[in-house]
Amino acid sequence: MALNTSADAPIPVGEVSRLIGGWIDRLGAVWVEGQITQISRRPGAGVVFLTLRDPSRDVSLTVTCFRGVFEQVAEVVGEGARVVVHAKPEWYAARGQLSLRAAEIRPVGVGELLARLEQLKKTLAAEGLFALDRKRPLPFLPQLIGLVTGRASAAERDVRENARLRWPAVRFEVRNVPVQGAAAVPRVIDAVRDLDGHRDVDVIIVARGGGSVEDLLPFSDERLIRAVAACTTPLVSAIGHEPDSPLLDLVADLRASTPTDAAKRVVPDVREELARVQLVRDRALRVIRGLLDREEHGLRAALSRPSMAAPYRMIDERAAEIEDRVDRARRCLKHALDRADADLAHTLARVVALSPAATLRRGYAVLQREDGSVVREPARVRAAERLRARVAEGEFAVRVERGGADRGAADGAVPPPA
Repeated sequence: MALNTSADAPIPVGEVSRLIGGWIDRLGAVWVEGQITQISRRPGAGVVFLTLRDPSRDVSLTVTCFRGVFEQVAEVVGEGARVVVHAKPEWYAARGQLSLRAAEIRPVGVGELLARLEQLKKTLAAEGLFALDRKRPLPFLPQLIGLVTGRASAAERDVRENARLRWPAVRFEVRNVPVQGAAAVPRVIDAVRDLDGHRDVDVIIVARGGGSVEDLLPFSDERLIRAVAACTTPLVSAIGHEPDSPLLDLVADLRASTPTDAAKRVVPDVREELARVQLVRDRALRVIRGLLDREEHGLRAALSRPSMAAPYRMIDERAAEIEDRVDRARRCLKHALDRADADLAHTLARVVALSPAATLRRGYAVLQREDGSVVREPARVRAAERLRARVAEGEFAVRVERGGADRGAADGAVPPPA
């Protein structure tokens, strides 16, 4: 309703600001479309400030929202993006400033598409499909490469030519499929599964040239991502150019920036490998030569030692020592034998001189009874007793005519017992 005011009856500025705020509050929440021209996110602040502009009418409004509202679309919304905002107009009475308090922000066109892809990316990442520990290493030299690409495409030509330039003997198992459009996803999935089941295929390359975000959508399809995650054969993603990043790049075992880069990453360069082999051979040759030189030097040092230069010298010295000791032992033994022989001769002479036979040879005789006992006293023999006389040259029998015992009896003595 109109206000009754005049120069004589004006109303205060605060009242005008209050009335404007009341009218704006009655407007309620509205959906507003515009282009973001400025984003202000202060570290630690819980509120984000945006400037929303209408390019057709050159009108701008300030938009405020909580950080949580903006973070939902922060990865796909930036300065210059077109968005639709669900916001409530607010009037800041102290400054007389109109702004919009946003409760929801939605990207428009490509932005909305990127937002959906970002949500799918978060879902699949939460399931672990992009985890690094799932990545399988590529074979050093694949014997057969599976290639999924468009028919007669530049991507196929780049992969084949660059691979053969690096390794002429490389072989391909190609599956030509649509790489955009509605039929692309099921055909690519079938080709990947077919090559994954091929027992001779060592690695699979999915290649496509560059294109718009919409053209590359099949390679961010959830069905294709899950099919690739289920593969047992290592898979390389070579989609688009360096800035392009479909979800296939995240689930693949290796992401190549271009089809040409995929060929370089999968197939080794024969010239580089030959150079490495030659380098290893040269290094091995140097090591072996160094080892031989060290061993030869050690052998020469060992041969120069006296024990090796004249190996029989020690034997000759020991032989001379042994011969000298043998001679000494012989002389000592001969001396000992001579001395023993002299001692023995002396002892023999003494034995001979003191033996009964020597006494008998001097004319003595030994009388023995028949029992062999020696007669030592005359009193021990009787008359008519037969004795045996032993002389130096033999023995003979004698008969006692008068014994010492008989003379003792005649004198009154008691004869000894017989």
